[in-house]
Amino acid sequence: MSEYAILVHPSANRVYAASSPALLRAELAVFGDAMDAELSGIEEVELGGVGYVRFATSAALGERDLALVSNLSSLYALFELGDGVLRPVTVRPLAKTDSDLLTIQKYAGKTNEQFTKLLLNATLLATSAPTAWLGGPVRLLDPLCGRGTTLNQAMMYGFDATGLDVDGKDFEAYEQFVKTWLRTKRVKHSADTGPLRRNKTRLGRRLDIEYAFSKEQYKAGEIRRVTYYNADTLTTDELLKPDSVDVIVTDAPYGVQHGSHRTQDASLARSPRDLLAAAVPVWTRVLRPGGAIGISWNTTVLPREELVAVLSRAGLDVREGGPYEEFSHRVDQAIVRDLVVAAKPR
Repeated sequence: MSEYAILVHPSANRVYAASSPALLRAELAVFGDAMDAELSGIEEVELGGVGYVRFATSAALGERDLALVSNLSSLYALFELGDGVLRPVTVRPLAKTDSDLLTIQKYAGKTNEQFTKLLLNATLLATSAPTAWLGGPVRLLDPLCGRGTTLNQAMMYGFDATGLDVDGKDFEAYEQFVKTWLRTKRVKHSADTGPLRRNKTRLGRRLDIEYAFSKEQYKAGEIRRVTYYNADTLTTDELLKPDSVDVIVTDAPYGVQHGSHRTQDASLARSPRDLLAAAVPVWTRVLRPGGAIGISWNTTVLPREELVAVLSRAGLDVREGGPYEEFSHRVDQAIVRDLVVAAKPR
């Protein structure tokens, strides 16, 4: 048996920092289902006056298990415990670029970057191939993408990403940010913006980006793609092919920012309950069999059992029990955030 300790990554958000150790425990337990070594004894401990998350494994972490653990959302450093000392373990996260892709943008309502990564990780691990993302690109969809935190995390992992959002200001903010970031970092890329039409009807706007993190990759055609549709999320199955994405990851709205215009009076739908009831079946049609969907939301406006029922009615298998029900945490006085993960049967 081997023992390890994780130094939790500091967070600029004081409230999230307080929740990070408990969230990391739950996330690690989910990772454990995909690992070769058996995990046990996951707990918060204090060593030398500093907080860690400690865990034991049935055998020393092999290359594959270490590759998984390296991508834990709140992992700052990993140590092996033995003989009263902490031995640093070299981690190799999947990140393809600098973290400022996630951290530069500051705006009200932004989803915490570490939580975005946690939600994506939990969703990837619920697919029929829970470790395939370590060795090849994944097709990700965020159908309520706002200013693109999930899209940026997908870029960090080297995935292809598609986002939809009805808010024109969010579309413009993301377009300006990502183009500037790519130019500043001298990333080889192309970026085109234009109208979005289907059957001669204008649905909104689109941003298409192709990029590679080295000139050699770009020349070799090893190109990743990001597409942002400034369009109603209920048009997702009109814009994407059936069974065409591997994972769907989104933070459901807490207000009007990421709603749908498809109400009887053409006003913006404000209710997460109504929006998700209408949208989940639409999103499910573009999710491949064996793929997974992860949604975070405010439990004070939508009870967990209601969202689970929406996902179940769409034919999805919801992951329940154990660590999957240990992700709830307070964001502020009005928001208690949780996540739910479900897989589409093969």
